[in-house]
Amino acid sequence: MTKPKIYITSRSFGQHCKEAIELIESVAEVERNPYGRALNERELLKVVEDVEGLIVGGDKIDRKIIEHSKKLKIIARHGIGVDNIDLKAAIDKSIIVTFAPHVNADSVADFTMGLILTLARHIHQAHISMSQGKWESTKFIGFEICGKTIGIIGLGEIGYKVAKRAGGFDMRVLYWSRRRKTNIEEELGIQYVSFETLLKESDFITAHMALTDETHGMIGEKEFDLMKKTAYLINTARGPIVEEKALYEALKDGKIAGAAVDVYLKEPPGSDNPLLKLDNVVKTPHIAAYTIEAIRRMDMVNAEDIVRFFKGQKPIYIANPETLQKNR
Repeated sequence: MTKPKIYITSRSFGQHCKEAIELIESVAEVERNPYGRALNERELLKVVEDVEGLIVGGDKIDRKIIEHSKKLKIIARHGIGVDNIDLKAAIDKSIIVTFAPHVNADSVADFTMGLILTLARHIHQAHISMSQGKWESTKFIGFEICGKTIGIIGLGEIGYKVAKRAGGFDMRVLYWSRRRKTNIEEELGIQYVSFETLLKESDFITAHMALTDETHGMIGEKEFDLMKKTAYLINTARGPIVEEKALYEALKDGKIAGAAVDVYLKEPPGSDNPLLKLDNVVKTPHIAAYTIEAIRRMDMVNAEDIVRFFKGQKPIYIANPETLQKNR
């Protein structure tokens, strides 16, 4: 019996977890992206002509790609967000989409706290100065984060872990989320406030929500006007949550003190992106979730669900359960 064919576009899948590749190979033939980059539309259109499964990274899987597929049955998102996949098109085509929720929460929470410390203590700027052969100790006087207020937008798994870590630094923790979570408030001693209050009172504002129509552009000019001039914004969630032009203007005009940006409206950002030119921004290339541990967990979640599917079992982490109801 011929095995189904799985194509892996994600560059990191299986690189640190050979067990995941071996698991998939037990039920399917595996081919992977040879380019060391995300596939473009032309390449994806060719790939989906003869595969039953995809494991995708940040590649854009839109309706055109999905409708062009002939045998595609399952798409596994190598990540926690599925905003790069047209779920409605997948439902229409009876294709199941799986993902890997929660697996990178510790990694992103660690990274967020690292960015906060970097901003507060000018670590990135001091490093550059030393690399240039300078010794400018008094130029990089920072401030303690102990006693400062952190505002967490979105109290999902990542937001929760950031709140837990911030408590260890004796920070005052505010949060706003679509759903109030009184049990976590009691557990961690954190405070639920309105979105406007969070923006006004926080020294550090950190975004941890999924990209949806509701959250797209939710931090823009009006929101920056509410923030303290001494405030810092951290975005490790999704680029479009923050209006980049408004962020640039707020940083350039001194509306806020600085920012740390791991995600962008366009990835990779163009060399002409003005944020890349500012000294009061820590810029990283979407690496908050990139730890060996998180990638291994992500690999195994994807691999196990693909094996379940091709063995006729129900995958655990399904992003479009409507497909199952349609296929009954």
